[in-house]
Amino acid sequence: MEQFKTTEDLRDAIQRLSQWFARPIVEGEHPTLHLNPKSSNREVVNGIQRDDYIFSGCGNWIIPSSEHGLSFSAHWQHLKGIHRMKSKRNPEQRVHVYWVLEKADIPDGLEFIADPRDKKKQHYLLAATKRMTVSELRSKLEWVADRMSVIRDAQDAL
Repeated sequence: MEQFKTTEDLRDAIQRLSQWFARPIVEGEHPTLHLNPKSSNREVVNGIQRDDYIFSGCGNWIIPSSEHGLSFSAHWQHLKGIHRMKSKRNPEQRVHVYWVLEKADIPDGLEFIADPRDKKKQHYLLAATKRMTVSELRSKLEWVADRMSVIRDAQDAL
C-alpha cells in the first residue's frame, strides 16, 4: 500500500493508473443527480437536468447522444476552474470533488466521451450510448455515484 505525502504524489499516482473524471459538488448535493430543486435553474425530471441529456418527445426516454451528458473534468486545470466557479457561486459552503477512474465499471449504456466542443479534451460527458427510460438512467447515475471517490472540502487539494 502506497502512502501519499502531498497532493502532487496523489496526482502522479492517478496519472499512472488511467484517465480520471471528476465533478466538484457543493456539500449536501448529490454527485450525479439534481435532487435539490434550488440546485439548478433548469428543468429537472426525476433528478436529471433536461439540458444534460436528450429526452424523447413524450419525456419518458433518453435518446443516445455523443454531444450530451453529465459534465466531468478530465484535467486538473479544468477541474480547478469549475471548482473555483462553484465556490464563488456558493459562498461559505464546502465544495467536494467526486471522481472516478476511466477503467471503473460504468453501467452498460453509459460512456465517458470527450466533449466535442472542447478542443483541449479536458471536458468529458457521461453520455447515454443506448436508448433507455428516464428511470433507468437515474438508477445508472445513482450506481455511478455510489462508486465515486470523494475529496472532501477540496479547496486545499486543488
